[in-house]
Amino acid sequence: MSLMPPSRAVTKHPETAMRDPSEEAPVVMVVDDDPASLMMVSEALEAAGIVAVVARDGAAALRLIDRVRPDGILLDALMPGLDGFETCKALKAAPNRIEAPVIFMTGLTEPEHILKGLKAGGVDYITKPLNLDEVLARLSIHLTNAKMLRGARSALDMTGRAVAAFHRNGQLSWSSPKATELLAENFDALFDTDGTATGELRRWLDELEDTPLSQSRRLTVDQLELAYLGAGPAQEIQLTLFDRSGPSREDLLSSRFGLTTREGEVLFWLSLGKTNTEIGNILGLSSRTVNKHLEQVFQKMGVENRTSAAVLADRAMNGN
Repeated sequence: MSLMPPSRAVTKHPETAMRDPSEEAPVVMVVDDDPASLMMVSEALEAAGIVAVVARDGAAALRLIDRVRPDGILLDALMPGLDGFETCKALKAAPNRIEAPVIFMTGLTEPEHILKGLKAGGVDYITKPLNLDEVLARLSIHLTNAKMLRGARSALDMTGRAVAAFHRNGQLSWSSPKATELLAENFDALFDTDGTATGELRRWLDELEDTPLSQSRRLTVDQLELAYLGAGPAQEIQLTLFDRSGPSREDLLSSRFGLTTREGEVLFWLSLGKTNTEIGNILGLSSRTVNKHLEQVFQKMGVENRTSAAVLADRAMNGN
């Protein structure tokens, strides 16, 4: 996405808005076409020690987002031009999706409007007229949760693991930094223009729930391989991604530890957290046979248990 400098965006304290990520003050973007509401909310945020960045419409928010990556977004649902729902969809679209939680602010209270906001990518809904104490309380919860989630994803990235999750409708839910990079590199082959999974990826995601465990739950698109990890807490489809421009992960493990091809396959799926039964279902083996292979794998790797084998396999697959 190529973004132009904002023409209608106003930034409170720009020198702190572009802060070093190590600083603790959170940055929150407020998007509202009502100047009075914009000022009231931004002043309340700054009084609470939060850096407020404001935009007066959806288009201005999208332009500003390339310069300022907020920790949270307060978004008016009803605005002229690009409304809040469409703005949220654009912010959450792959590959440059914004991870920050989006909280809608609006006078619309019908269930269909609330559902529309959640489907667009929002995490919460605050009705107008705003109660500033409620705004700050809800925002604080979502900022804390988002910070914890970012920490978990950064930990994944530090190990070189590329992990992503998709909603059942094909929208990307979240991705670790490494996965985001791989998805962006393969964007045209995986997504349509609004960031929804398309083509082979969409068909595969739709079929995953009904695919027998005895069949391989992997998809290769160009040089990118996606492997199914399971369903997340919100029933998201969790995947791990691999760049297949080099040797396969199984071949790499087999070569690194002197394993047979089958042992390399067993170790690969063990590294993804699969049980013996699940590995057997995937590879068409009995649990007893998988256990026999693992005995050989452990002996050749010089380890005593699954955890140690998985750690060494992860390091090998990530060049360590």
